[in-house]
Amino acid sequence: MKKVGFPRRRGLLGPWDPFEEIRRTQDRLNELFDEISPGTELSTDNVMAPLIDVEENENNVVVTADIPGINKEDIDISINDDMLQITGKCQTESEEKNENYIHRERAYSMFSRAVKLPASVQEDGATAKLENGVLKVTLPKSQIEDKEKKILIE
Repeated sequence: MKKVGFPRRRGLLGPWDPFEEIRRTQDRLNELFDEISPGTELSTDNVMAPLIDVEENENNVVVTADIPGINKEDIDISINDDMLQITGKCQTESEEKNENYIHRERAYSMFSRAVKLPASVQEDGATAKLENGVLKVTLPKSQIEDKEKKILIE
């Protein structure tokens, strides 16, 4: 009886990887699309994702986000149900058009980050402070009586 299976390769290249051919095909397709329509590739150069910590204590939920180089006027914070949304944008220091750049990474950037809150919070009394590129949002917890309620069987 003849066994049918994946071909095996050993040697300098190591064992055969069935997904390698898929990766090569995907890379080639991406190259072809770039040739057909240059400049339409998806870029994440102008998007940043701030690092966020979420802490919970007895009275508050505290969200801390690293947002360097952004003014407080360019940041929006909102609460919708149990989600905290932080969005912002950063403009370049000068708006003049200078085409003499050899390498340029600092440009317009924007971000949007949503965080699921671990507890119900009150919008009233919430505070936000931006200091040295670190945003700290303090949200007082809602005063809910008992989270657990007993149901009597009739």
